[in-house]
Amino acid sequence: MALKMNNRIKDALQTTLGSSGMNLGTVTKLRNASAQDDKWVYAMLETNEEGITDRIAEDRRAKFGPNEVQHQKAPKWYIQLLQAFANPFIYILLAIALVSFVIDVWLAPAHEKDYMTVTVVLVMVFLSVLLRFIQEFRSNSAAEKLKGMVKTTATVSRKSKIKREIPIAELVPGDIVYLSAGDMIPADCRILSSKDLFVSESMLTGEALPVEKHHLPVRDAENMQVIELRNLCFMGTNVVSGAAMAVVVATGNYTYFGSISKSITSERPETSFDKGINNVSLLLIRFMLVMVPVIFLINGLVKGDWLEALLFAIAIAVGLTPEMLPMIVTANLAKGAVNMSKRKVIVKRLNSIQNIGAMDVLCTDKTGTLTLDKIVLEKHLNVYGIEDDEVLKWAYLNSFHQTGLKNLMDKAVLEHVELHDYLKVEEQYLKVDEIPFDFERRRMSVILKKHDGKHLLICKGAVEEMLALCDYAFEPGEDRSLHVENDKAIPMDDTMRRIVLQTSKKMNDEGLRVLLVAIKEFDASHPLTYGIGDEKGMTLTGFIGFLDPAKPSAQPAIEALHKLGVEVKVVTGDNETVTQKICKDIGIPVQHIVRGAELEQMSDEDLSNCVESVSVFAKLNPLQKVRVVKALREKGHTVGFMGDGINDAAALKEADVGISVDTAVDVAKESADIILLEKDLMVLRKGVIYGRRTFGNIIKYINMTTSSNFGNMFSMLGASAFLPFLPMLPMHLLIQNLLYDISQISIPWDKMDEDFIQKPRKWDAAGVSRFMIYIGPISSIFDFATFAVLYFVFKANSPEHETLFQTGWFVEGLLSQTLIIHMIRTRKIPFIQSWAAAPVVALTSLIMLIGILLPFSPFAEALKMQPLPLSYFPWLIGILVSYCLLTQVVKNWFIKKFNTWL
Repeated sequence: MALKMNNRIKDALQTTLGSSGMNLGTVTKLRNASAQDDKWVYAMLETNEEGITDRIAEDRRAKFGPNEVQHQKAPKWYIQLLQAFANPFIYILLAIALVSFVIDVWLAPAHEKDYMTVTVVLVMVFLSVLLRFIQEFRSNSAAEKLKGMVKTTATVSRKSKIKREIPIAELVPGDIVYLSAGDMIPADCRILSSKDLFVSESMLTGEALPVEKHHLPVRDAENMQVIELRNLCFMGTNVVSGAAMAVVVATGNYTYFGSISKSITSERPETSFDKGINNVSLLLIRFMLVMVPVIFLINGLVKGDWLEALLFAIAIAVGLTPEMLPMIVTANLAKGAVNMSKRKVIVKRLNSIQNIGAMDVLCTDKTGTLTLDKIVLEKHLNVYGIEDDEVLKWAYLNSFHQTGLKNLMDKAVLEHVELHDYLKVEEQYLKVDEIPFDFERRRMSVILKKHDGKHLLICKGAVEEMLALCDYAFEPGEDRSLHVENDKAIPMDDTMRRIVLQTSKKMNDEGLRVLLVAIKEFDASHPLTYGIGDEKGMTLTGFIGFLDPAKPSAQPAIEALHKLGVEVKVVTGDNETVTQKICKDIGIPVQHIVRGAELEQMSDEDLSNCVESVSVFAKLNPLQKVRVVKALREKGHTVGFMGDGINDAAALKEADVGISVDTAVDVAKESADIILLEKDLMVLRKGVIYGRRTFGNIIKYINMTTSSNFGNMFSMLGASAFLPFLPMLPMHLLIQNLLYDISQISIPWDKMDEDFIQKPRKWDAAGVSRFMIYIGPISSIFDFATFAVLYFVFKANSPEHETLFQTGWFVEGLLSQTLIIHMIRTRKIPFIQSWAAAPVVALTSLIMLIGILLPFSPFAEALKMQPLPLSYFPWLIGILVSYCLLTQVVKNWFIKKFNTWL
């Protein structure tokens, strides 16, 4: 029967993933191993207590593969370089460069070959690509260095060989392994024999305290989650104390750990940034597809020179394209990444900087992110539930004098090192005997000889077991200070027993792990053969309560995130009681908690209906965390996820921005977009502000350029219709564009108004379109005013005077475009209520100066320009001042109407 089952399970290994994210065949195999006794398990795995032979091990390794987990490595440098080209705007620019190359170079006569357009566009492309590649390559290298997975071995027993250490990768199902304190569990194993085995599973479950393990069959394994089966140990977890012999059930990608790793090596979903930039790109492409053919047709019909019209239309396409967008976006993101790296934050994917700024929901794991991931002694109470240092004293003496491996709770008690000298622990109390911990008793005792010669037994352990052995309790009296040993003992009657159980329950409800401490005094003549029989008739001193407490930075960080419009939800594998206590401590309101078992029963629609109103999700498995993140994203939220365990890795990948810490497991760091090198959560707040500032500067550039270009195209359209010559040569258009673009290089250094940073910001293609349509044509009004001045006042109205007209419009166009940077960058009044950052002021002033001087320079003739009459400049100043005033008026109206600016 067992052999048939064995074959059935092997076939099942090829089946799909279950709701926990695990291979269903592995789930069946682990549950069967847990539910049956040792002989059945040996038969199922075709092994025995001596293990398998090396030959069988080789065959199984060929069948199941090495005991390694699928990892997602950073791509090779040349792949990263190619990926840096993956941007819709880069594609547009490359297309423009190609068309321009064909017309200006390939098809042009030898004396008319013009490389300028091609060169300018390709320089923009390569600068942008190089910036992105260098920054992301650096960050990926830093993240790779953080990994440094140690090569680990396991102690294994194989037939006819003594116990030996072999690399973990060589283990196969059926191998017999030996575990002891400090070992990492090398595969998913069924325990065959154990002594005092405690395993830390926090990296898988989020549960901070170690879990007791045993070797007895779990008969109802079929109805339990695999991770809850106490006779199984899982790959990647650690033995805290005790020892065990176990048989390997599943290896590599078939393990619990492996199935999670496998589920996250798939493609990342499209993030908020990707969707936004694609929408804006499509919007601009649509405008281009409408405007360029219209201008080509009008020019061709009016002038009759179709080749010149085509060249002009291509120049217009370049003019309409914010060709600096990839570079400005990358420069902004790279500058954000550099700033964040100074604050000990590694940004692995540049786009995640914008995503963290757009984030309006942060889902965070509890253990290690909101909490210290360290057990502390939170309370020491007397029998009436009041803080009492006397209880701490007995607990300290017990923990200090025990010789067994000190668990996390003992270490927490011993943190109170101030008691050591005060109590004269080693001088006043001499240890004479010890009754070690075991799982049946769930307690341990030390026997100390006091300075008066009497023996004192101090016992600590689980509440129910201890209470049954206590006949008395101390009446603590008024004095709760240390070293008072004259408290009166009162009988442990039903009333007192009820008080003790109520206090214990209250502490449990606060998320504390509770132990009782009791003492018993013996005469000096008592033989030093103390045993379990002496642990009765004890006097209860009080309670000690342990907790993995909230980080000091958690509460201020969450308050700061709330102020920035980011809602925080806790999504954890830990239990709801502990989670509720931590949420209360750090100021996350808890109206309703959804547990993993409830979530399992919910349809996607039910989850979608409640996901926004629930602030705490507890006892979730890895795929349930992914469901929560997905449901929030489908509701239109930009979701951040912060976690550091294996159980967080899939959700980190699903989120718009995955945040982890440097002490996280490797698989979590691989899935994250941002890695905090310090566990201080206030860094997150800075990240959000940087993200919003970066995004603000990007959107500033898009709005400036698209509205300005849109206005220019209107002016072109009008001028083309009535002028007998081109209003500006293609070369002028390109130079104007280049100078304008250079003036915007300083935008990454600009500041954002405070009110912009207070709310999450997302890409909004409709907003860009609206801005373009309302703000763009303002420049056309003043372009037409310039045309009128040049045409009627300066008589530049025939082909022989076209150079004057083109030069005059070139200067006005460049100055108005550059001035508009200051008008658009803030919703306030520029130069009065809000000044740009110094680099922006300096660079825009320099470009305006170059624009004015260019027609008077030695390059003027080569650029087909001529010096402008000085009488033109008062007209120019009047036009520019009027332009700024009208823009400010329209800006105020726009803000009132749409309640937004950038």
